[in-house]
Amino acid sequence: MKKTAILLFVLFAAEALAVIKIRDVASVEGIRENQLFGYGLVVGLNGTGDKDQTKFTIQSLVNMLERLGIAVDQSQTKVKNVAAVMVTAKLPPFAKIGQPLDVTLSSIGDAKSLEGGTLLLTPLSATNGQIYALAQGPISVGGLNISTGGASFTKNHPTAGRIPNGGTVEKEIPFNMQSDHFNLYFNNYSLANVVQAKSAINSFMGSEIAVISSPSNIRVDIPGEFTTSYYDFLNAILNLEIEPELLAKVIVDERTGTIVIGSDVRISTVAVSHGNLTVTITNSIEVSQPGAFSGGETVVTQNPEIEVAEEKAKLMVVPEGVTVSDLVKALNAIGVSPRDLISILQAIKAAGALHAGLEVI
Repeated sequence: MKKTAILLFVLFAAEALAVIKIRDVASVEGIRENQLFGYGLVVGLNGTGDKDQTKFTIQSLVNMLERLGIAVDQSQTKVKNVAAVMVTAKLPPFAKIGQPLDVTLSSIGDAKSLEGGTLLLTPLSATNGQIYALAQGPISVGGLNISTGGASFTKNHPTAGRIPNGGTVEKEIPFNMQSDHFNLYFNNYSLANVVQAKSAINSFMGSEIAVISSPSNIRVDIPGEFTTSYYDFLNAILNLEIEPELLAKVIVDERTGTIVIGSDVRISTVAVSHGNLTVTITNSIEVSQPGAFSGGETVVTQNPEIEVAEEKAKLMVVPEGVTVSDLVKALNAIGVSPRDLISILQAIKAAGALHAGLEVI
C-alpha cells in the first residue's frame, strides 16, 4: 500500500508572539499524575478470545473459578471467549476515594478482538505494589475484526479498548504542600521562559519572592498573608502570562514524511540541485528452434536490456537569511516532495547552512 507523505509547516509571526500562561509551560513540584496498571480477564467474547496455547489465560481462568469454589480441569478448559489483558489508568493528583477513572485495556495474548467483552473486577496498583483503584465493566472498542470462509477484514485495533469511568479510586495518595514555598518546574528547558516567569511573578507581587534555583526551576516563597489562602495564591501565580521563546528547530519524522519547521529557522546562501535517476532492467527471452530432422537442440537465450532515465535536475540558489516561508517557496519551485525535502534539509544541515536544530524522530 502506498503511503502518502505529509508535509506540515508550523509558522509563527515574529511580530505577534503568542502569549501563554505559566501553567502551560511549568508544573508544581508534587502535583502530578500517577500511572496504575493491572492484569485482568475479559469475558463474553464471541469466539475471538485467546487460543488454547495461551496457557496463562487458561491458568488465570482456572484460578479465578477455584477461588469462587468451582473445581475445573485445566486440560479441559477452553478460553476462546476469554482474553487476558493489561489494564492501565492515570490517577490524577488530589484524587479522592470513589472518584471515577477512565481505563484502557490491551490484549496480551493472541485474541482477535475484544469487541463485546466485559472486564472482570481488576485491581490497579502503582509501582510500590499498593492497590489504588479497581476496574470493571463493558469495553468500548474502536475497531472490528470480521472473518468468514477463510476471508477476514480488520479495521483499526480491535485488540485494544477503553472503559469510560470504568475505574474507581479506592485509596488516596497523600499530598503535603510546603507551607512557606513551592517549586515550579518547567517542562522543556528554556532559560528565557524561566527568566520571564520569575520577572512576571516578582512584578505581580511587587517584591522578590521568586528566585531561580536551577536553569529549569523557580522557588516561590509564599507571603505570610497568603498562608490561609494557599491555593488562591498558587492559581494566581500559574495564571500569569509570559511570551514563550521560539526555538529555531526542524522536526522530521521519516516514517510518515511529516516535517515541522519553526518560523525562526534561517539558512545561509546555498544552491540546491534535485533530480531523480531511474534504472530499468528488462530481460527478453529468445528461442532458437532447429530445423526438422536436423538433430539440433532448442536453445533458449536471455537478452538483458538496461535503460537509464535521469530526470532533468533543477538548480536553485537560496539566498542567505531567508525565512521559512521563503524556503518553502524555493523548494516548491524545484518540485520537491515531502520525502525529498527531508533529504534536502539533512544535506543543508550537513553543509552547515541550516541555522537551526534538526531533530529526526
